[in-house]
Amino acid sequence: MTRFFWVREDRAIAEKYGGEAHGAHKWKLPGVQCHSCGATWGDVGHAYPCVDLSRLPEHREFEKSRPEPFSEFSRLRELVRPLAPPEAVLPPATRFGPLVGTAFGRLAPFVWNAEVLLVHRDPLERLQAEGVRGLSACPTALRFRQKNPPELLELQVEPRGRLHPDCIPPDVPPPCTTCGRFGISRPDEPILEAASLPGDRDLFRVGNFATMVIGTERFKDAVLRLNLDGITFRELPTR
Repeated sequence: MTRFFWVREDRAIAEKYGGEAHGAHKWKLPGVQCHSCGATWGDVGHAYPCVDLSRLPEHREFEKSRPEPFSEFSRLRELVRPLAPPEAVLPPATRFGPLVGTAFGRLAPFVWNAEVLLVHRDPLERLQAEGVRGLSACPTALRFRQKNPPELLELQVEPRGRLHPDCIPPDVPPPCTTCGRFGISRPDEPILEAASLPGDRDLFRVGNFATMVIGTERFKDAVLRLNLDGITFRELPTR
């Protein structure tokens, strides 16, 4: 049976390397002001760096962070949908395009920018050669303050699978039927819903809690075998 691991930043290793990367995606869907649940919100963890919105005549409408009424948010989301992966849910504040910002210093093979997972070209290709499935990455637009900067890519880690209802408090309201907001905090002891987990990829995000990156045992074993620094693993139960 496949084992699954919560992939997080190894902060001690990041401090040891000493470098940093900071940026934001070039385009984004607006947040939403929902007339049904009354919430003004945007999701975190939904990012598609390989999706280029420059071909849209309306691309400038995706450059500024702001909340919009649900009807306007829906209009903008439908403009983007044909360019996004077929299974993308595209909640409010979904990000697109390259990460724009700055970076400096020596960086670990895996680098985090908040919930965004970055990787150098060589480690990515070595993982793919090891048979790790479904890894997709695109160039960043980070400006380095050094000569001969590394080629740093952003992994497009798409949401798949779900947290099991058993780890979600029973008093949490169901998702809003209009905007989809599901106001849960991350459980202290996450459980993955086994039937929802993908079988075609070794790295993904949790669909209903997208800040959580999950790797399979194949991904974990390849990372450890190749001595790739920057991430830690915590095994999660499935049910």
